[in-house]
Amino acid sequence: MKVTQAVFGVFHHFELAHQLHRRGHLQKIYSTWPWTRLKREGLPRSLVGCFPLLHTTDYLLSGSRFYPASASSKLNAWNALSFDRWTARVMAPCDAFVAISGAGLLTGRKVQANGGKFICDRGSTHQRFQESVVADEYRRWNVPLPLEKPHIAVREEAIYGAADAITVPSTVAKRSFVQMGLAPEKVHVIPYGVRLDQFTRTGEPPRDSFEILFAGQVGLRKGVPYLLQAFARMRHSRKRLTVVGALQDDMRAILPNLPTENVTFTGALPQTELAKTMSTSHLLVLPSIEEGLALVQGQAMACGCPVLATVATGAEDLFTDGEQGFIVADRDVDVLAERMQQIADDSALQRRLSEAAMQRVKHLGGWDRYGDDWDRLLHTLTGVPLNPDKCPK
Repeated sequence: MKVTQAVFGVFHHFELAHQLHRRGHLQKIYSTWPWTRLKREGLPRSLVGCFPLLHTTDYLLSGSRFYPASASSKLNAWNALSFDRWTARVMAPCDAFVAISGAGLLTGRKVQANGGKFICDRGSTHQRFQESVVADEYRRWNVPLPLEKPHIAVREEAIYGAADAITVPSTVAKRSFVQMGLAPEKVHVIPYGVRLDQFTRTGEPPRDSFEILFAGQVGLRKGVPYLLQAFARMRHSRKRLTVVGALQDDMRAILPNLPTENVTFTGALPQTELAKTMSTSHLLVLPSIEEGLALVQGQAMACGCPVLATVATGAEDLFTDGEQGFIVADRDVDVLAERMQQIADDSALQRRLSEAAMQRVKHLGGWDRYGDDWDRLLHTLTGVPLNPDKCPK
């Protein structure tokens, strides 16, 4: 079976590419990043195609105050269309084409015309569902709505309609597609894995303080205001919240009005530093209001850091509430604070959750289960017989 991929940048698609390559399925993966960035992903150069000009230009200009959001939006739209035209022109025939959502509409139709299957891989909820949830959150906090980009939803829904299948990383993401009218049998849940070679316990949380961690984009979509409010309600003489990630524009205006005592904002951290911080934290809290399946949850669990997450994070596909962590309703500050307090007050509970979290991630097997799930789906969609000799040992 020959499988080709297309992705903006990297995301989780290179993890999939490695799984497909191990099974002898990967024909090529196309990306909008240059080879100088992609070579660190560890695939042979012959298997990687690059279309970097527009995406790289947007990335380099994004830090400039002279580069308006409207210009970035136009360049991103141009990048998506140009990348699609280019992959349609250069790629060889294949049995299956897996494109990150927003990419591959023309290419997918060409693959289908030649007898192949087109799979849209969506990392979060349905585009219009996502837009509705996020817009509601902006209104709740009286933050000006971001620049409207109606072309994105139009293209996304055209892709959803054209694709032979849609893959999402969590049940909560699938529910959003069904809610928006997609047939349940068209949407397949394949949860992400964890790089167990990079994320492992390297230390222990301190005994004389209570360390809470947040990791991700620091913005409204990730529910950061609810975390700050809940943390402020906690009673502990030596509590600390470390917020790892880039501060988003939608948070800048409201952050001065939120409680930040005993809160440290670090900005983004390298993966090695993040893994160390996870190992020495008592709890990762992820109170997102919209998500697909946040990778940091599995990463934290692999480091022995239990997770307190909202339903929107996709946590239900990763662990069981009360066994390896806790899952709470979205936007519920009271329950967030209660669970944080419960773990802070019960060191035995924290240790039990920590051990169970590590065992759960080890049982899931890193990214191999992800590769197995994709392998089964691709063989089912294409009708190509499964070859046991191609399965990784």
